[in-house]
Formats: sequence, C-alpha cells, structure tokens
Amino acid sequence: MNPVPILQIDAIEVLYEQAILAVRGVSLVVPQGQIVVLLGANGAGKSTTLKAASNLVRAERGEVVQGRILYRGQDVTRSTPHSLVSGGLVQVLEGRHCFAQLTVEENLLTGAFARQVSRGHLKADLERIYSQFPRLKLRRKSLAGYTSGGEQQMIALGRALMAQPKLVLLDEPSMGLAPQIVEEIFEIIHQLNQRDGVSFLIAEQNINLALRYARYGYVLESGRVVSEGSAEQLAARSDIQDYYLGGGPGGTGAAA
Repeated sequence: MNPVPILQIDAIEVLYEQAILAVRGVSLVVPQGQIVVLLGANGAGKSTTLKAASNLVRAERGEVVQGRILYRGQDVTRSTPHSLVSGGLVQVLEGRHCFAQLTVEENLLTGAFARQVSRGHLKADLERIYSQFPRLKLRRKSLAGYTSGGEQQMIALGRALMAQPKLVLLDEPSMGLAPQIVEEIFEIIHQLNQRDGVSFLIAEQNINLALRYARYGYVLESGRVVSEGSAEQLAARSDIQDYYLGGGPGGTGAAA
C-alpha cells in the first residue's frame, strides 16, 4: 500500500473578501519525504494555494469555500495556523518577513515559540541550524534588518526549521537573490530533504532550478492546475515557459 501523503489538497476554491475567486478546483499531492513544486506566472495562484494549506489565507480576508486540505491524513481545512505549526506544517512567506529590529539569533528563536522545550534543547537546535547555515552563525548578533537578502532568506528558512517541521511550504525562495545564493539555498533544501526527510512544497518561478531539485511539479494558470508531471517530464516540455508569460500555450492569461 502507498503511504498516506503528507499533504493532499482536493479541489479547493479560495475566495478573498467573499467576492474574488483566486483559486478554483486546485488539487495536488505532496508524498512523504518529497519535494514538489508549484510553477506559474505571477498571479497564477501559487501563493494563495500555499496560504490555503497553512490557513494563513484568513489573515488576508480569504477563505477556502470548497474542497478540503488533508495533512498527514487528517482534515485541516479549518485548523488554526498555530495548531498546524505545532503539528509540523510551517510556511516561509514570500519576501522573507524577518523581524528587522531583532538579531539573527532572536529571529531564529521565534521559530520555536510553538514548542515547549528546555533552554538546553533550544541551544542544541540553534547549533543545528548554525551547522546548516554557517553564515548565520557569523551574523548571530547582527540585527536582521542589516543583513543581506540571501541572509534574510536563510534566517526565514532557519526560523521555520526551529519548529522542527515535517513539511515546509516555501514561497518564491529565489526572488530577488543572486544566482549563487539561490543555488546555495536550494542545495540546503536538498540536504534537509535527503538527510532529515523534510518534505517541501515550493512555489517558484525559476523553472530550471526548481525542476532540478523537485520530484514532481504542478503548473498553475489563472488559479487552476493546467498541467502536472514528474520533474523530468515537465523539464522536457517546450511549452512550460509559455505559462510564465501569463497566457499558457496559445492563451491570453489572467491574474489570479
């Protein structure tokens, strides 16, 4: 028998302000221990899909009005973000969202607030994060607002890992970063997946990079899944790039 997927989204629709239909009929599966990517242009519905899974969509006056979301086999469509984090589902938002006036280390520690652990465990967890992000150890006492974009992405990912997640929802990790830094971050993601078994659902516009590290991918356009397949299948298709022009093959496209 196939193991239960760590995340299963079944035909969800998301409304903003009870009027704007942003995602319609989206279904996807993230198997245990795999990296899955969401591909598509800006406005295709990638971020909304991630926020629906983490229930952060409610913070933006959105709501899942149809369908369901299963995490480790349990229906979590109406679960609170806090309970999802406690259960091991953590999202890293687009734009990193570090606490600028806190130090790097203080930012990392905020990721452990949902856990009731001793100071000794926190120290051990910090050292684990610093072993994965040596650059952060060098900047541990610096204010996060004075670190580089790449360092802030590492802070955001490290903060998520302090919650000891089983699934990380990662929104546009490459946005605004130099190619060398992006490669470094994706290599860390790969190591976390291979060594620690952390599953990832990643919304990403860098097609070639995303498909190099992922096992499977879904292509979104105008709030719908328009294509899916293994990373190898999607990488071999010449029409995938068209979706990043907003129209899909032969279409005109619309923001979602």
